[in-house]
Amino acid sequence: MTAIIFGAGGQDGYYLTKLLTEKKIEVIGISRQAGFVHVDIGDYKKVSELIRVHKPGYIFHLAANSTTHHDALFENHITIATGSLNILESVRNFSPLTKVFISGSGLQFKNENKPIKETDPFEARDVYSVSRIQSVYAARYFRTLGIGVYTGYFFNHDSPLRTERHMTKRIAEAAKRIGSGSNEKLEIGDIDVIKEYAYAGDIVNGIWTLVNQEKISEANISSGEGYSIKDWIMACFAEVNKNWESHIIMKKDFIPGYKKLVSDPSLIFSLGWNPGVSFYELAKLMMK
Repeated sequence: MTAIIFGAGGQDGYYLTKLLTEKKIEVIGISRQAGFVHVDIGDYKKVSELIRVHKPGYIFHLAANSTTHHDALFENHITIATGSLNILESVRNFSPLTKVFISGSGLQFKNENKPIKETDPFEARDVYSVSRIQSVYAARYFRTLGIGVYTGYFFNHDSPLRTERHMTKRIAEAAKRIGSGSNEKLEIGDIDVIKEYAYAGDIVNGIWTLVNQEKISEANISSGEGYSIKDWIMACFAEVNKNWESHIIMKKDFIPGYKKLVSDPSLIFSLGWNPGVSFYELAKLMMK
């Protein structure tokens, strides 16, 4: 059996490739990065030819520029929204038995600082959310045409493969340098913001659980456990026995995009999946 992963160069693509390979599934990894197959997800002809030739058992659409900045408007639309349409229409035309997974985000829901459910209303609060919402409605439409398409909503999840674009990794790397003698200061916005800290290796197991059952089509793939950025700072600095307060500077007049972003994962839990790596175990992984 063959699986195609769009966005194979990211952390989720890495762990998903590892999981599928262990299950003896041949993986075709699509990414703009070196070492992967290059297929423009925004080009229907190229996507459809790829799917027509391979007729994969699974397709995983993980490709995205995970930024809410407005200047990513067209990139997000092409990669996430148009990419989803290209995959789904290609499957309908050339490989209708393929199971398709499309990643969603907790950021596309209306956030009232309480655990977010899959049934909560969407809110187009930025260009990233707009594209994510469009892709979900595309998935729902193609589901009515008989395509086996699933949507998994991701909340914050990390691994040592993260880059320092992400605050979780930036804090961990700074703590390691400070533990080795650096006197640097790290500027951070609101350390009281609460979000989830799940392990990417666990999350891909949740993806696999979702696409291999037929009762549920959309689910949060998440831990449901909220911790503040301050909690993460303390956990990382504890690993190097340093006082975090001597090295963290608060940004003045910083306004966070949200105060709390936490899920209700009871639906995915009902399928038998649970995250295996705890908050503190993740901190240790990131600090190695």
